[in-house]
Amino acid sequence: MIRAQKLTALLAGTAFVMIGSQAYALDGQDLLDKINAAAYGAGNGLIAAKSIEVDDDDVTLKGVTFTPPGPDAKTAELGDITLQDVSEEDGGAYHIGLIEFPDIDVTEDKTNAKVSELYLSGIWVPGDVTTGDINSLLLYEEAHSGPISVSVDGKEVFSMAEAKSIMEVSDDEDTISFVGEVTGIKADLSTVEDAKSKEALDALNLHSLDGKVTMSGSWEISSGTIDIEEYAFEFANIGTLNLAFSLSGYTMDLIKQMQETTREMQAQPNNEQAEQAAGLAMLGLAQQMSFNSAEISFDDDGITKRGLDFAGKQQGTSGKEMGDMVKAMVPMLLAQFKLADLQNTVSAAVNTYIDDPQNLTISLAPEKPVPFPMIVGAGMGAPETLPKLLGLTVTANEE
Repeated sequence: MIRAQKLTALLAGTAFVMIGSQAYALDGQDLLDKINAAAYGAGNGLIAAKSIEVDDDDVTLKGVTFTPPGPDAKTAELGDITLQDVSEEDGGAYHIGLIEFPDIDVTEDKTNAKVSELYLSGIWVPGDVTTGDINSLLLYEEAHSGPISVSVDGKEVFSMAEAKSIMEVSDDEDTISFVGEVTGIKADLSTVEDAKSKEALDALNLHSLDGKVTMSGSWEISSGTIDIEEYAFEFANIGTLNLAFSLSGYTMDLIKQMQETTREMQAQPNNEQAEQAAGLAMLGLAQQMSFNSAEISFDDDGITKRGLDFAGKQQGTSGKEMGDMVKAMVPMLLAQFKLADLQNTVSAAVNTYIDDPQNLTISLAPEKPVPFPMIVGAGMGAPETLPKLLGLTVTANEE
């Protein structure tokens, strides 16, 4: 009797555990649907799977295909993808610890492309994309790609060592900061066959490219302020081009409106009138934003002198004389824009740079944020007022 009671209790406990595990099992289809809801709403295409398998906290999508947005988009086959360490969060959201993608090795005609070590980690999949807050966005902590190689006729013409992007949400969930880096970028330009292009590359001593790209910035959600502090392209034997800018008004409400417009466009992919109407709607939404500041700078690594030498040779003169011609032409070009005293400042900066190419910086720093409609209006009605409106300055060879 005692043994029978113990056996009954054991069977009851086992049944309870099995029922509980079934009740809390991950719903793989629901997860995929919510990934698509977030990605599709942002205009990023659709993911489909032939079947879905759930094993504890792993969800495997079998026979995955990806279809980009657009009526003529071609569907790509991605194979099997496993979403690791998946957990269901409050509000029907999901957190995915890691997604590792299959390596890519594709050959078309004489071109072969290889990509490896692709993964996403710390992915937040929103339970509801319509709430209008940060939790309605599809976010990740890290996106990574390992080596990329592109070969033509067996000869490598482009390669990249690594690409990585990291995103972090502040404790108060009001700011998303991000950094990114693409390293080991190499391109073989010796394979260029066009005679004129080859002549220019030889003159500029650009038989190959070797460099990297770095980026950092943040988005303050409450004010909708996007600050791109650095977007730098650094290549040996050329120089470093860095872009920085700040915009405000890119709020969650604006994103929601843009997503709704995007969904309307995707619902009528072949309707030209609908596409035009949606395009105008997007322009109208963009007018809710304001321009805060911008800066473009270039630090020379020899390309300017080689460029002047090449341009001078084409004109039958020297690089120095070509530089003098550029310095003489700049004031005449600027006179068309009625820049007043700023014309002399810009001309002086260009002259300084041409004489001794080190760095050149163009800055836009208005006293206060300028709404985009005001910039468009000034550009159409009184373009000569734009430099003052946007606080334009040009400097050269500053430390």
